[in-house]
Amino acid sequence: MATATVAGALLLGAGLLGWTEPVQPWQLFVAAMLTGAGWVPLGAAGINAIVSLWFGTHRPMAFAKAYNGASVGGMVFSPLWAVLISRWGFWTAAVCVALSLLAVVACIARRHLSKTPASVGQGVDGLAPVHGAAPAPQPSPAGRVHARPCDDRRSLTLSAAMSLGLFAQIGLLTPLFFLLAQSVGTSGAGAMMALASACGMGGRLAMASLLGRFTDRRRAAAASYAVQALGTAVLWIAGPDRVALLVVGVVLFGLGIGNATSLPPLIAQAEFAPRDVPRVVARSVALALYALAPALVAALLTEGQGMPLLGATTSAYFCVIGLLQILAAVCVFGSEHVVQHPLRFIETASSGGACPRTKRKTARWAV
Repeated sequence: MATATVAGALLLGAGLLGWTEPVQPWQLFVAAMLTGAGWVPLGAAGINAIVSLWFGTHRPMAFAKAYNGASVGGMVFSPLWAVLISRWGFWTAAVCVALSLLAVVACIARRHLSKTPASVGQGVDGLAPVHGAAPAPQPSPAGRVHARPCDDRRSLTLSAAMSLGLFAQIGLLTPLFFLLAQSVGTSGAGAMMALASACGMGGRLAMASLLGRFTDRRRAAAASYAVQALGTAVLWIAGPDRVALLVVGVVLFGLGIGNATSLPPLIAQAEFAPRDVPRVVARSVALALYALAPALVAALLTEGQGMPLLGATTSAYFCVIGLLQILAAVCVFGSEHVVQHPLRFIETASSGGACPRTKRKTARWAV
């Protein structure tokens, strides 16, 4: 864990330097590859692997706090980047940031990530270690659920929902500042974007506090996508003149921003054996279709040579974004999750090391 995290910081730092002074266009592609590769162990998949090792029952709140830390970092670091670049230039600022990143991550990895709960004499969730507990679950046999994800509807619907939801989210966030600025000015648009980020953090914490041990997490995710779709519809209806409706739309959309990344790992925790969860989450994150969102949805914001305006040339854009959010809700809610208490099902199914799918009938009677 520690080695992978430090390696991710190295790749991310190298990619950061590659963006500063490219001589040829192909160098930007190399920088993008390095940045993307470094993001993996430091992003959603890496956070899931780290948090899952230490938290079980309290994992929803642990995820919420970890992702909120990333959100705060983004809110603080964006203006800090501008200050560093204006004072020292892009190259010097990038070198300082890359070295700081590597130093901080290496320190955290050495002091904390190199340890496990067992190595510090405690159990999951900070509890005392339990002696004589059931044997640890074994990974699913090769060729079963996760070796061929198309054979498992839960894995497919989870990946599809995450891809569609993040595609819609990134597609709306990318031009949102520009669209809002036409109505409330750049300062007002900046305040609204900050409000969306704050709502995303609050939405994470609220969802984490509501998710109990036996809560249907797919229904919670579907509700989150539905709230975002409602916010998208309100933004569309508001147009450029109804500022109050714009604020309502930003709040509703923002409430689901954080849950789009934190809920899928929690769904995987509830539906898959513990040692299979990292692979399921990594596969869902790897389907990064949302990376194409800014380029694809840009076509929906142009009409001839005119500038896109809220309520004028953005109808198709908001309709597509809302449709994607509804499809994400349908996907995450459409899996055949027949077990009433999924976490108890996992404990029953995984104790013998068998694939969860083969234990579904038994799990129905284990409630």
